[in-house]
Amino acid sequence: MRVALYARVSTTEQTTANQLIDLRQYCAARNWQHAVEYVDIGVSGSKDSRPALDNLVRDAKRRRVDTLIVWKLDRLGRSLRHLILLLDELRELGVAFISLGEGIDTSTPAGRLQLHVLGAIAEFERDRIRERVRAGLARARAQGQRLGRPKIVIPQDRLASISGLSLTEGAAALGVSRSTLKRWRRGVQKPPALTS
Repeated sequence: MRVALYARVSTTEQTTANQLIDLRQYCAARNWQHAVEYVDIGVSGSKDSRPALDNLVRDAKRRRVDTLIVWKLDRLGRSLRHLILLLDELRELGVAFISLGEGIDTSTPAGRLQLHVLGAIAEFERDRIRERVRAGLARARAQGQRLGRPKIVIPQDRLASISGLSLTEGAAALGVSRSTLKRWRRGVQKPPALTS
């Protein structure tokens, strides 16, 4: 059994000693002797990318890890979305997951059920966020607010002054994209009105 132990603390003043003691004792109780420790010190759990965690995932992709053990879920990550995506990636790689604090062990049916419940909660939260965004956009439209990028207003004389320039030069001179200037020149989008 190739076991990966992951420990993390958010600040350099903290220590992973307690986490690692419990993780090592768990491995000893299961008679797992080939444990590799991946430790992030001074790294926030809200970051998706962390040096030791990235190394762990790389090793999992190289089939060097059979099981990942953490002290608690929040050591692996604070974002439920990131946790679910990471654990799903590990599952696809054939890596079992154990969290001592929550009693999750995905090598058992009960552990897989717990993980599915977490995934369902994460999906529910994503859908709620999407609903709130849509409701906010609908309310803004109903109130007459224009959504999207603000319209660029170029005085007619400035537009005329670049008529002899190439598309690239003209766009750079006006501070717009080439495609915007091309639309104006083709008449698909009329040039903006004069500004005072």
